[in-house]
Amino acid sequence: MDIPTHPTKIKTMLDARVRRCAALSPTLAASLVVIEKTCGRKDCKCQRGEKHPGHYLTFKEAGKTRTVYVPLDMLKEVQQWVQEHRRLRTLQQEISQLTAALIKSHVATRKRKAGRP
Repeated sequence: MDIPTHPTKIKTMLDARVRRCAALSPTLAASLVVIEKTCGRKDCKCQRGEKHPGHYLTFKEAGKTRTVYVPLDMLKEVQQWVQEHRRLRTLQQEISQLTAALIKSHVATRKRKAGRP
């Protein structure tokens, strides 16, 4: 992201991101992974190499990695929740960068207004 140097432009960008910061759906701070497993039946295709895919969420809870199975009928919904969390996290990072730039530009602006180069 290109951060402008002028405080007014920084403030405009910052305000735009703050307005977009509202959650559009539930959010889920987790990673969605596919794990392929074998079922153990002798005549199953998974014994010949075509394993059964399963969707799982992994996340940290009290410092430990936890895994939760995601049923197929909830997969689309869970994907949207994870994506919404990523969108909000990206927005928060951009807001933080713009806020730091606004603070840095404040000193230069104050000097300019006082008549010093």
